[in-house]
This record gives sequence, structure tokens and C-alpha cells, in this order.
Amino acid sequence: MSDQKVLICENLKVELQEFLSSLNYDKLFILTDTNTQEKCFPLIQSVPAIQDAPVITVEAGDMHKNLEQISYIWTRLSNEGASRNSLLINLGGGMITDMGGFAGATFKRGIHTINIPTTLMASVDAAVGGKTGINFNGLKNEIGSFYPPLCVFIDCGFLSTLDRNNLLSGYAEMIKHGLISSMDTYASVMLFDLDQKLDYTFLNRMVAQSVAVKEQIVEEDPKEKGIRKALNFGHTIGHAYESLSFKKNKPLLHGHAVAAGIVSELYLSHKFCNFPMDKLSQVVYYIKEYYPPFMFDCKDYESLYELMTHDKKNEGGVINFTLLANIGDVRINQDVEKEKILESLDFYRESFGV
Repeated sequence: MSDQKVLICENLKVELQEFLSSLNYDKLFILTDTNTQEKCFPLIQSVPAIQDAPVITVEAGDMHKNLEQISYIWTRLSNEGASRNSLLINLGGGMITDMGGFAGATFKRGIHTINIPTTLMASVDAAVGGKTGINFNGLKNEIGSFYPPLCVFIDCGFLSTLDRNNLLSGYAEMIKHGLISSMDTYASVMLFDLDQKLDYTFLNRMVAQSVAVKEQIVEEDPKEKGIRKALNFGHTIGHAYESLSFKKNKPLLHGHAVAAGIVSELYLSHKFCNFPMDKLSQVVYYIKEYYPPFMFDCKDYESLYELMTHDKKNEGGVINFTLLANIGDVRINQDVEKEKILESLDFYRESFGV
């Protein structure tokens, strides 16, 4: 597995052209979804190296991150002459970088990929770190592989195309990175006013800070055998919230589910690892201020618990949590009994008045 390079871009088109010119590939393909084909592809279309590249476009939305769409990508690559020496550029949010990465990992046992994330979520999380995958059997990212791209080009200029909900979705991962890293990073994330007119240059610096947290952890533990599990904070319950929302046909954006998961898992952190109550209250207040509540009731508890039992991080049938003893003090492989997990669902509902 090769190391990936992450570039925080000042001039995306120039830097992308220079990087592509340095590579030796026989054919170039670009993967987009219906949204990024319309809103983002025109922003790089004039790059000389991609002038004649076939564009493969799939339906937008996480519900389309499935076998049917991955089969379509494989078919297009095969029919249009892709070889093991071809290159696939994934231009989009986390759904595209996840699915394009998986297509790259599996087509002819592996072709090179490049990620150009176009959402805040993809920039700080999905596009960085080498995890790829698709949803399967009603479960999030159930099929996938570790397959780092050659390079990730991050340019916050794309974020001007995002609506507020998608911006908030990505910011939830930045909250997580602040919680698992240091007081300085945590403070900068908590002080950022998401209601102000966004300064994208300043946001680019914050994204670089957040990406650095993930890069450091991934470099230390690329295959998630130890400390990389820190990045799962908020996700065990968050993924269950997300999967339940799809079952209810009221799909949550991934980051909104993670924000809800952070609230519940901070409660568990307080109960099991003595995470400070003042910081717990501060994070809950911040998330309540910006994120709409996820609506569920006690009748959903068994479904949520069942979804957690299918989490990829589990070992030996035991639900495996990453919890915090304090900001930056991560405790992986935490075993939590069912009663306390259900209490954490109560805590979320009480905190948000659900």
C-alpha cells in the first residue's frame, strides 16, 4: 500500500496539471456524480491534461453508493479501454471518493486514483486516509478496502458550491478531530462561528489543521490495528443513527449523524472514562446550536442496538467503542454494556428535546 500525498491548494488547476504531467499513465478517467458533474467539473475542465478524459457520472447521494453503481463504473472502465496503468480522478464528496477508490482498488486488481474532494466532509475525512467502500445489505461501508490515492488535492474554493447542511456535515468531522487531538485544535473548532459569512481562506487553514490530525494518525496506523481507531469516535452510534435514518426514509447526511453520535459517545466517555462534564456540556451546546435534532424514540432503541452489533470495528461479537478521558486522551477498544448504550440514546433525546 503506497503512501498518499495531500496538497492544500493555492491554485488547483496549475497544481493538478503539474502533478498529472509528472505521472506515467496510458489513459485518464474522471468520476463525478450528477451534482459535481454540473457544479464542480467546469472548475477544472480547462486543465490541459484532462481535455480528452472520459467522464463517468453516477447518481448523487449516499443511497447510490452500491453494487449497481460500482458495476456501472467497472463496465465503463472496461468498455473504454482502461488498463492497470490507467488513472481515475475522483471528483466529488465522500460518496465519490469512497466508491471511486473502491473501483480503483478492484478494477484489474488495482489502478491508480487521485481524489479531488468537493465537500468539507470529503476534504477533512473521506478523501484522506485510504479507506474505500460501498454500502451493502443496508449497512454503511460494509464492503471495502484500504487503498490510498496517489494524491489528494484540497481546495476550499469548491466549498462555495455547498449548501449549509453539507457544510455542517463536514464540520462534524472537524469537531471530532478537535476532540481527539489537542486543546488548541479543539478550541479553534469550538470558537468558529458557523453563522458568519464564511472566509474560505481562513477555512482552508482550518481544514489543513484538521487534515493534519488525520494524516498523523493514519501514518502511525494505516490499517487500523490500534490508534487509528481514534478516528472512529462518534461513529459507532453515529453510523447506527445514519442507517436508521435511511430505514425511516428520512436520510441524515453522514456528518449530521456523526454529530449526534458524538453527543451520545461523549455521554459514554463521561460515564466510563470521566470525560469532564463542563466540556461535555460545551460540545452538546455547540452541536445543539447548529445541528437539527435527529428524530427517533424508544421504539427505535432495539433497531439502533442491532445496527451497532454489525459495526466493522466489533470483535468477537462485542460492540467496540472509542471513548475519551479528556480532550486528546483517547481510549480505544472500550466494551460498553447494552444498558449504558441505551442510556446514551436517552441522553441524546433529552439533550435535544426529542
